[in-house]
Amino acid sequence: MTYPEPQYFGDGGEVSAVYRPDGHEPELVYPNGTRVHYLSTGASTGGLFGLYRYEMSAEPSGPGPHFHRTLAESFYILSGSLRIYNGDRWIDTRPGDYVHVPIGGVHGFRNESGEPASMLLHFAPGAPREGYFEGLIDLDKASEEERAEFFLKHDNHWV
Repeated sequence: MTYPEPQYFGDGGEVSAVYRPDGHEPELVYPNGTRVHYLSTGASTGGLFGLYRYEMSAEPSGPGPHFHRTLAESFYILSGSLRIYNGDRWIDTRPGDYVHVPIGGVHGFRNESGEPASMLLHFAPGAPREGYFEGLIDLDKASEEERAEFFLKHDNHWV
């Protein structure tokens, strides 16, 4: 494995870092209180990756087993306990645990602990996942055909 081809050709670097202080309001809040912070979006990283802080409420929620054809997904547990499906079984995680799912890998995540839990959710390449997470809010009002189209558009394939 080698380093990728250079993408920056300046002589001295540039001032381009993005700072986001703790306490910044989340970009998305679900009716159940789950909060999603878009730390880095695919658009802000030039399509390299996306990184969200996902703060799940105590109410049981999260997707069942599925896979993606276009992106890998990784989970780093910050607080609480989340159940992560690794394609074979559900794993009860705790802070500091990490799960990486390659492209095509079956996975899911749920908070069934009865307590709030949070994680960093990383995906690569940087697909526009904001539309997926935001679209989930009203998906219960959609027809079965609209739901199927939504999941296909956002590369979610249920197993």
